[in-house]
Amino acid sequence: MRILLVAPPGAGKGTQAERIAQRYGITHISSGDILREEMAAGTPIGERVRSYVEHGDLVPDDVMLAVVGPRILEAARNGGYVLDGYPRTVVQARTARELAEEHGVTLDGVVALDVDEAELVRRMAGRARIEGRSDDADEEVVRHRLDVYNEKTRPLIDFYDGRGLLRRVDARGSVDDVSERLFAILDPLRDKVS
Repeated sequence: MRILLVAPPGAGKGTQAERIAQRYGITHISSGDILREEMAAGTPIGERVRSYVEHGDLVPDDVMLAVVGPRILEAARNGGYVLDGYPRTVVQARTARELAEEHGVTLDGVVALDVDEAELVRRMAGRARIEGRSDDADEEVVRHRLDVYNEKTRPLIDFYDGRGLLRRVDARGSVDDVSERLFAILDPLRDKVS
């Protein structure tokens, strides 16, 4: 099964992607985790993306494809994946789709996690305190990240809806409640594609 989660920062993509990966035996591919690993290791890619990440801006498309593309293809060959944080723009989605079509590993479904902005800001402030996430610590950066999401990433919802791939899930409430809503949508999809 090949799934993409689309959601604003703080909506719980990472947490839910981990649960989806565990339930369905697929690989969780988090672009944010990958970029943070590259920055922590001081790799050339990590140094190139550092200022984008720290200011809440999107990393350039070519860099994202170079970092994430090979991992997607490998995971697709090994049972599937849940993507968390990539693609983040319609341009990235088109490029990713071309790569997936070329290799016969297109998406089976896209899930949009819906959460209101006030809840997102509250969650990210809590995550900054608990996890020490620098990209969540500054309210101005958080607001900028939400603006970038609304401008660049939210259009993915219409893009995937127009292709008949989109499903929506209310991401308010407990982590377990959200997981149950996701599984109610993904279980039938898994049965259909397996």
